[in-house]
Amino acid sequence: MRYVLGLVLVSSACFCCFGCSTQPGLRADPSKLDSGFWSFYSADPNARMADVWTVQDGVLVCSGSPLGYIYSNETYDNFTLTLQWRCPDAKGPGKASVLMRMSGDHRIWPKSLEAQLNAPDAGDFWGLDGYDLAGPAERTGALDHEQFGKLTNLKKTQTLEKPAGQWNTYEILAEGDTVTLIINGIEVNRATGCAPTKGPICLTSEGSEIHFRDITLRPLVQE
Repeated sequence: MRYVLGLVLVSSACFCCFGCSTQPGLRADPSKLDSGFWSFYSADPNARMADVWTVQDGVLVCSGSPLGYIYSNETYDNFTLTLQWRCPDAKGPGKASVLMRMSGDHRIWPKSLEAQLNAPDAGDFWGLDGYDLAGPAERTGALDHEQFGKLTNLKKTQTLEKPAGQWNTYEILAEGDTVTLIINGIEVNRATGCAPTKGPICLTSEGSEIHFRDITLRPLVQE
């Protein structure tokens, strides 16, 4: 999602997971729509998942319309999520995001922490509808939006997206109040003070076609 920031600035490094371990073996494959991992929400009550999301040659394709998202049937707070994404060549900058730690009702857009995928802003964080997060003051801003509530933005440290048509890798590491974003092997953002809410993980449909593949989710459990 992209929001206009008429804002005043308000208000980092490798990620280590202490005191936790990877939970083995999910029951469903996040790369497959028919695995039972995902459910569907749309701004159009008459839309079906198959109208927006399809699998083509092993690639999860989102048409972008209508607005909405697929969301995990299970809820997660601490996890590592790895996926690849690309914007189709010659179709203009793509728009999408990963939402995590969602709470409240399904809507456009729910209270959650957003890991941005919009070109060229992949790696930005947004706290949606009052979701709290913190980061360096020089990269942090906030605004009150009439429709989406309080929005907090933490900008990435650098742009690492590849040109349209090429695959990028996103790694999202969430443990406790810290969430780290890694794009193509390099950390680009780290938010602290994140509410450790247990909630669904969502992939959004935001008006433009975008592709995903090799989605791997590993829940973390405290030892």
